[in-house]
Amino acid sequence: MGRIGWVLWALFIVAIPLFLVTVSVTWAFNSPGLYNNGFEKYSISRISGITDSDLRQVSSELRHYFNSGEEPLDVRTRIFGVEQDLFNDREIAHMKDVKQLVRGVYVLALVSGVYLALMVAAGFTLQRRQFVGPLARGFLWGGGLTLVLLVIFGVAALVGFDSVFLKFHQLSFANDLWQLDPRTDYLVRIFPQDFWFDATMWVAVRAIGGALLLTVVGSAYLVQQRYAGWQNAFHALKEAARPDSK
Repeated sequence: MGRIGWVLWALFIVAIPLFLVTVSVTWAFNSPGLYNNGFEKYSISRISGITDSDLRQVSSELRHYFNSGEEPLDVRTRIFGVEQDLFNDREIAHMKDVKQLVRGVYVLALVSGVYLALMVAAGFTLQRRQFVGPLARGFLWGGGLTLVLLVIFGVAALVGFDSVFLKFHQLSFANDLWQLDPRTDYLVRIFPQDFWFDATMWVAVRAIGGALLLTVVGSAYLVQQRYAGWQNAFHALKEAARPDSK
């Protein structure tokens, strides 16, 4: 394998955790169940004064906002029975930054997915069945890398999610609009930090599931091939040891 081949396979291995994580994040941002379960678990209706049905509508409008070109965010709902704008100017400005971040995740998911698909398609076109072995090793390494990274991140999140959450915001945003007050800002009332911890674990579980699948498939094929090789070698030795083979 030449230098270009090594680079292509290194990118393939790195693209696997990138794809699994970004697809899981995309799924999370667009999952009604994740929002609704969080609202119920943390009694957001009682805390915010917004009914459960109105909270579901709010989450629907947020998902639409992330997936549309509409600006600015404009959400009205009933708070303790009075219809009003839900978010203030600071929250709306922050949500524009969040939208850009989400769009970036979408792009990374698309780019990594396209690269993986092109590598697989090109490999089978050029090498046909001989590509299965290298692909299995790519799955094994990529899945294993994903598991290692997520285990490290998971331990850090479990030990000190406050610090991880803070560092994420400091690295992701170039301003301090994310520093909101739950006494005045509904964005952090309806999405408290515990909600984001659950969402992070939700993403991690799905990415780990994908990584385990790739790791098991890749390692199972390689073990099967090695076992078949041992069998062939054993049969060859038996044939060579037979008297009538001389």
